[in-house]
Amino acid sequence: MSAMFTGFTWLAWLQEGSSAATETGGDGFFEIVFSGGPIGIGIMVTLILVSMLAAYLVFDQLITLRRRELLPDGLADQVRQALAAGDLAAAHQACKQRPCLLSFVLMHGFSELEYGWSSVEKGLEESLAEQAAGLFRRLEYLSVIANIAPMLGLLGTVTGMIMAFREVAMTQGMASAPQLAEGIYSALVTTVAGLMIAIPAIGAYAIFRNRIDRLVAEAAWSVQQVFAPLRKRAKQRSDAR
Repeated sequence: MSAMFTGFTWLAWLQEGSSAATETGGDGFFEIVFSGGPIGIGIMVTLILVSMLAAYLVFDQLITLRRRELLPDGLADQVRQALAAGDLAAAHQACKQRPCLLSFVLMHGFSELEYGWSSVEKGLEESLAEQAAGLFRRLEYLSVIANIAPMLGLLGTVTGMIMAFREVAMTQGMASAPQLAEGIYSALVTTVAGLMIAIPAIGAYAIFRNRIDRLVAEAAWSVQQVFAPLRKRAKQRSDAR
């Protein structure tokens, strides 16, 4: 998603820049992108590596945040039926056969059954929060990239501006407007590159964060339904006393 957007944008820029350069005889895409001197080239290479990392993280989240991977169909019903029949071993075995977020939370609840329903509820809440935190931790790297990329781009621009005005100072103001313009537009390329990485990364981060919230909420609902028979029995025992 983010990677495709960034990739298509870079390809469009490459095509347009090359066409314009051919028609006007000016600099081509690579000449513009890598025209910032050693510092500018270093920053552009860093931005390219960051964009590749962002693409990997987006792909990783697309693979990880799938409902069938975190909340397999039929698992909750299978475990609920086993618990309703009083067969805790079958419920435990069903979770072991299909490791995922939901099975981890359910097994954590099973481990607290001997301590009473209040301990089970606490264990379920803690394990679900732990799983959600793990998903959010993996996603945070994408947020970091979305914040770092514009800063790297701005660093390249500021550095390029410094070098351009240094040229003015060294020539005692004799540098021409075209010479200054060339230095400035070369410096601004890094800011454009940083924004091209950051904007899709921010969008992808928001989409994946909402997906995690939705999946965790669905997992919480499924867990409540699975343990409904046990909760009902615990309430009946409490009322009988």
